[in-house]
Amino acid sequence: MSVRVRFAPSPTGYVHIGSLRTALYDYLYAKKHDGKYVLRIEDTDRTRLVEDALDNLMEAVDWAGVMHDEGPVKNESGEMVQLGEKGPYIQSERLHIYRPYVDQLVEAGHAYYCFCSKDRLDALREENKAKGIFSGYDGHCRDLPLEDAKKRVEAGESYVVRLKLPTDKEIVIDDMVRGRVVMNTNDSDDQVLLKADGFPTYHMAVIVDDHLMGITHIIRGEEWLPSTPKHIVLYEMLGWEIPKYAHLPNILNSEKKKLSKRHGDVSVADFRKKGYLPEALVNFLALVGWSPEGDQEIMSMDEMIEKFSFDRVSKSGGVFDVQKLNWMNNHYIKEADLDRLTEMAVPYAVESGYLTEDAVEGHKEWLGRIVDLSREYLEYMAQIPKHIELFIGEEVKLEDDQAKEMVEMEHVPAMLEVLKAQLDAAEDFDAASVKKAFKATQKESGVKGKNLFMCTRVALTGQVHGPDLMEIISILGRETAKKRVDFTLQNLCK
Repeated sequence: MSVRVRFAPSPTGYVHIGSLRTALYDYLYAKKHDGKYVLRIEDTDRTRLVEDALDNLMEAVDWAGVMHDEGPVKNESGEMVQLGEKGPYIQSERLHIYRPYVDQLVEAGHAYYCFCSKDRLDALREENKAKGIFSGYDGHCRDLPLEDAKKRVEAGESYVVRLKLPTDKEIVIDDMVRGRVVMNTNDSDDQVLLKADGFPTYHMAVIVDDHLMGITHIIRGEEWLPSTPKHIVLYEMLGWEIPKYAHLPNILNSEKKKLSKRHGDVSVADFRKKGYLPEALVNFLALVGWSPEGDQEIMSMDEMIEKFSFDRVSKSGGVFDVQKLNWMNNHYIKEADLDRLTEMAVPYAVESGYLTEDAVEGHKEWLGRIVDLSREYLEYMAQIPKHIELFIGEEVKLEDDQAKEMVEMEHVPAMLEVLKAQLDAAEDFDAASVKKAFKATQKESGVKGKNLFMCTRVALTGQVHGPDLMEIISILGRETAKKRVDFTLQNLCK
């Protein structure tokens, strides 16, 4: 059997990182088994659609490198097209497909017309709530003779079509994550399959689409587990092969509650905006709920494909540990191509006011040197402005009392005068020539070690610790470095 999986989001807003993880597990499983990964857009709930949500989804999966084999894609001209032979892959373009299957279920006695008004259903819900009992539909129209129901339909009476769920039937689910799960149909009610506006509900459309698209494995969040008995019953009623299921654990926040927007960043766009690298976010998300054999955590996509197995996916929710994500992203930043990181740094440099749009091209090398020097300390690229700040201006601001003590040491003024002269005489003013200036300063002033290097760092940057001092001075440039020495001598030394 050829593996076919699908990711079927609704275009109702931002792409949640939980959705990206589901898409990722779909992708990893399909690729491991030489199968196909399908993207299907479930947009039949027209009241919740968000403009440009589909475009945002396309951007998110493309950015993350979790691209599907079939479904909607943007072509080179930026137009939305659909790849694959089992489309359309946008549900609103498939509306003509569902009604025959609804009618088939009605004729076979597996579904029925329901004429209950909204007022009656609301009253029933309130009555059940007051009694503290299951608030599902009470089957009021369940046993209406089919011919009588058809006459009412032909007369123009408003109706929906409901599933006639078997009573007290045990449904066994052999879940790839949770193992054997047993549920009873008495815990569900007669689900609406066709709404009054003629649109299928999710529960009807998803079964038809998955069958017609040949989906063999359904990978989705655990919130869909209660709906699975109804889906399995529908497969049986229609005489179709039931796919395998994998219900994934929720992604939790630090308080072990389901991650939601009120807890901070939860969308792919949030992390992209902050300057996380996609390969870091994908690597991290893979491990929120899945633990491969061994202790390897940093993995390429190919390595994750090779190692992935639902046997190693946890039944309990995985905690979204931002500190671990930041550690992982820092690892990828340290390994990343410098030109790529520099391009990523540009918008933050402009937004912070350290560069203008017009000045970007002329300062790419300068910015790249700062990025390279700072990458060891960056958790995500939006932090780059505080590192650029170190190289802006001719004044020095001391960061703390320790810095103040260092720059007020007795030997500092004379040492700085010698250093300034040596910097002025340096030839190329790269890190190597700056290092020579320090050796000459040490020889002439007699100051060495911490008293030379740490005091100079404070005099030029205001900081006791930081990146390589020779590189800092080289990036500052001869004139700025000399002016900072003068500022310190005049304002900060005793």
